[in-house]
Amino acid sequence: MRPATTLELLATPSEVSGVRRALSAYGADVQLCASELVTNVVQHLGEGVPVTVRVWCDDGGRTRLEVTDPDPRALPVLRASVGADEESGRGLALLDALAARWGVSHGPGRGKTVWCELEAGPGGGAVPVGSVVGPGRTATAGRDPR
Repeated sequence: MRPATTLELLATPSEVSGVRRALSAYGADVQLCASELVTNVVQHLGEGVPVTVRVWCDDGGRTRLEVTDPDPRALPVLRASVGADEESGRGLALLDALAARWGVSHGPGRGKTVWCELEAGPGGGAVPVGSVVGPGRTATAGRDPR
């Protein structure tokens, strides 16, 4: 199993590109999902919020991405549709299209973790795969194709 990558940062627009660069070894789909989740923190909680981004791959080729922030109440919501003229609102739709599973976990302590799971496919791109929620965590939102 590949070691986990953990990034601790203050969520700002300039940090989003830094997260993408730091996760380049995981592929474009993981970079895009991480970028969208950190951007959601900036947009919905504000700049300067402490965030932890954690990514790891298991021996089966699955990649799990987690973005943890301190606000347990601001839950992500997948919008049914976004108008062509709207400038935002597509981030979770992208995540939903790329990940086999995603959701929100509330673990011990405060805050929440928005997570998604992807699998490395042929040519290094990520394609969806299902997996189980980690120990001590429960999915409270998101998509599970089972």
